[in-house]
Amino acid sequence: MDHQERDNEIIEKLIRLNRVSKVVKGGRRFSFSALVVVGDQNGRVGFGFGKANDVAEAIRKSVDKGKQNMITVPLKKNTLPHEILGEYKSAQVLMRPASPGTGVIAGGPVRAVMDAAGIHDVLSKSLGSDNTLNIVKAVFNGLENLMDARVIAKNRGKTLSEFWG
Repeated sequence: MDHQERDNEIIEKLIRLNRVSKVVKGGRRFSFSALVVVGDQNGRVGFGFGKANDVAEAIRKSVDKGKQNMITVPLKKNTLPHEILGEYKSAQVLMRPASPGTGVIAGGPVRAVMDAAGIHDVLSKSLGSDNTLNIVKAVFNGLENLMDARVIAKNRGKTLSEFWG
C-alpha cells in the first residue's frame, strides 16, 4: 500500500522522444527512444532512458528505469545548499542557489530535473555539449555531489547552528 501511495505522487516529465531508424534489407525499421525525468517534488529525483518499437512502451520503460535510479537531493529551503558544477563527458552544468522568488532560471533539460526535484529557486548555465542526455547526466552528477550541511556538521562533531556560525 505504501509503495502504491508513493507512486501516485511521483511526477513524470518527458524530456526527449526520438525516432531512430535501422536500415535493413527490406527498408528502414523504426523504433523510439525516450528520456524521462521522474521526481516527487520533495528532493527525490531520477532519470531513465528507454527504447522500444512503439512510443508508449519506450516511455513506460524509461519511467520504470527512472524510478529505480532515484537519488535524494539535499535542499536548503527551496534551493540548493551551495554552488556546484556537474560534469559528464563534455557537458557541464553550473548550478547556483538563488534567493526566494527568483524561480528556476534554466534551460530545457535542467529545468525539467529541477521541477521534478522540487527546487524552486536556482540559477543554472549549461556549458559545453548540447546533447540532452549528457546534460541530464551532468545535472545528476552535480546533484549527487551536493553536500548536506547536517551530515557535515555531524561529521565534525558540531550542531547545525554551530556549523553555520
